[in-house]
Amino acid sequence: MSHVTRQEILDFETYADQRDAIRASAMAAKDLRRVHAGPHLTFLFENRETVRYQVLEMVRAERMVREADIRHELDTYNALMGGPDDLGATLLIEIEDEGERAERLRRWRDLPGTIALVLEDGRKVPALWDEEQMNEEKLSSVQFLRFPAGRGSRPVGLVVDHPELAVEVAFNPATRQALAADL
Repeated sequence: MSHVTRQEILDFETYADQRDAIRASAMAAKDLRRVHAGPHLTFLFENRETVRYQVLEMVRAERMVREADIRHELDTYNALMGGPDDLGATLLIEIEDEGERAERLRRWRDLPGTIALVLEDGRKVPALWDEEQMNEEKLSSVQFLRFPAGRGSRPVGLVVDHPELAVEVAFNPATRQALAADL
C-alpha cells in the first residue's frame, strides 16, 4: 500500500467544501477495519483512506498553511501504515475509569509481544510496537502497531496471548477482504 502524497491533501477551505463526502467514505473504511478484541482492546487497521482523512482533519483543525507543518502530519500518519508489505493498526486500550486505567496500563506493560495477526495459512505475525508509546512503568492507552504480513497475505484474525487479555478474534469476511486488498 503506497503512502498518501502531498498532492492528495487539500487546503482546509477546499476540504471544508468536500468534508461530508470524504468523512462518510473514511468512516465506512474504518468500519471495515475496526476489530474489537475483548472488552478493552480495539484495533483500527489503517489504510490510505483513513490516513488521508486523519491528515485532512489535522490540517482543518489546526488551519495549517505552512508546508513544513503539513508534511510533518503526512510523515507522522503515513508511518502508521508501515511499509508496502505491512498492515498498520492503531490499538486503543479502552478503560473508562481513570484510576483503573492507570493501574492496568502499568500492569499490562508486558502486552507487547503478546499480540499477533493470524494469516490464512496459519502463520502468526507478531506486532511491532512503537517504543515511544511506552516506558518502563506503563503503556500509553493508544499504541501504533505494524504487522509485517507480506504482500499477498490473507489476514484472518488476531490473537492476544496476554494472561489477563487472552482472546482470539476471527475477522468477518468484509474485514478479511479489506485487509487483503490493503496488502
